[in-house]
Amino acid sequence: MIAIIDYDIGNLAAVYNMFQRVGYPSTITADPDVIAAADRIVLPGNGHFDTCMRNIRATGLIPLLEEKVLRQQTPLLGICVGAQMLGHSSEEGAEAGLGWLDLTVKRFPSLPGLRIPHMGWSEVGKPLPDHPLVEALGDDARFYFVHSYYLSPAASVDTLLSANYGIPFAAGVVKGNIAGVQFHPEKSHRFGKMLLSNFAKGES
Repeated sequence: MIAIIDYDIGNLAAVYNMFQRVGYPSTITADPDVIAAADRIVLPGNGHFDTCMRNIRATGLIPLLEEKVLRQQTPLLGICVGAQMLGHSSEEGAEAGLGWLDLTVKRFPSLPGLRIPHMGWSEVGKPLPDHPLVEALGDDARFYFVHSYYLSPAASVDTLLSANYGIPFAAGVVKGNIAGVQFHPEKSHRFGKMLLSNFAKGES
């Protein structure tokens, strides 16, 4: 069972519905018993970084999630702000992140002709083409983005997918069982289905 963590942010139903479409059981939950029994965990996120961090802390679930993800090595996928929360901090706010990955979150620079937020479809590159999460993603893979801030990983964190919006940035990162994507796979049609199916069925 895939546990989609419910911490009072939006867009959970869209993630759940996409897993339904690809044929893998999932549940939206804040129940510690359900999370403890989960085979995989998804941490969605949208809106302001600080709000998301305050909400996840208010659930009291962080110790359980750390037990599952850091000690039991349960595969976890962070989506959008959920991916940003995996790092240490964000230029969007003052709250500390979860610190599970060695990365920070930075704001896109103000460049001529560059509209912020980055919103819409963008092609991605595959720096790790053999990773199970990007299996079957062709060279034409593209995903739907809505963000003003981007992932900036340290050398100890692999860039799984790359994109460009005025500057090159990490569209997806991975280290061991923990992965995060800046885009919205639940809004990315067939490419999103492929990625979520890969997460549900394979090693990550």
